[in-house]
Amino acid sequence: MSEQQQSDRRVAVITGANRGIGSHLAGAFAEAGYAVEGCSRSGGPTRVPARSDEGDVTLDLAAVDVTDEQAVHDWIAGVLERHGRIDVLVNNAGVIDDEVPIEESDPEQWWRTIEVDVRGPYLLTRMVLPGMLAAGSGRVINLNSGAGVRPGEVASAYNVAKSALGRITGSTDLSGRGRGVYAFDLAPGVVRTDMTGAMTAHEGRTEWTSPAEVCELALALAAGELDAWSGRMVRAGADTPETLRTASAQLGERGRRVMLVPWGDDDPLA
Repeated sequence: MSEQQQSDRRVAVITGANRGIGSHLAGAFAEAGYAVEGCSRSGGPTRVPARSDEGDVTLDLAAVDVTDEQAVHDWIAGVLERHGRIDVLVNNAGVIDDEVPIEESDPEQWWRTIEVDVRGPYLLTRMVLPGMLAAGSGRVINLNSGAGVRPGEVASAYNVAKSALGRITGSTDLSGRGRGVYAFDLAPGVVRTDMTGAMTAHEGRTEWTSPAEVCELALALAAGELDAWSGRMVRAGADTPETLRTASAQLGERGRRVMLVPWGDDDPLA
């Protein structure tokens, strides 16, 4: 790649950037000066909200099925051809299954949820991580959920997927240790979106996490302000960059990680 093709701006890759949380993140990263490369299933020019009063930002999103290995490969190859670097990967694209117990779930829908929410982030991470490691710098932000730390009475595939996503985050963190690459689980709280608005679990909800809180945390993670939290979960609406910086001194090895809880010091699995 020629020196002219090498981007002077930091580059952020964001999946599911056409609506909901993804569109807010795309707008926030663009406003923060990043070259934003976003995707959605349909692609095309998309207006995403900016945090300032200057108006929305228009991005030309790539049409990518994040579960399609070749499509992901070709997209990321194109991003690298255009910019020569990827500094931040935000795995935001995701779906949820019907709010029914596991014995009533539809097998095809259940597995499709796993494919989008687990295979998608895996493929993006697999394609982006080698370049980050070679450059000695990079951050992966996975949009996770409190559902990832507990079983689901309903919509079980979503809980399974978010638990698995946390393991992808952990493995990415381990690959990046000492090599300048960090990975985080960002739980956005409950932001009002098409998905959450249609969920029975949120009927009658009056308190929502603001998109601005999610964007503030994401930008702080991307900027390297919270690298002590690599491999761990942070939650918008409960955490702020300031509180996380303060709490980082008392994290310990288990803090904010999904791990086995022993019954006591004499537990043989402790």
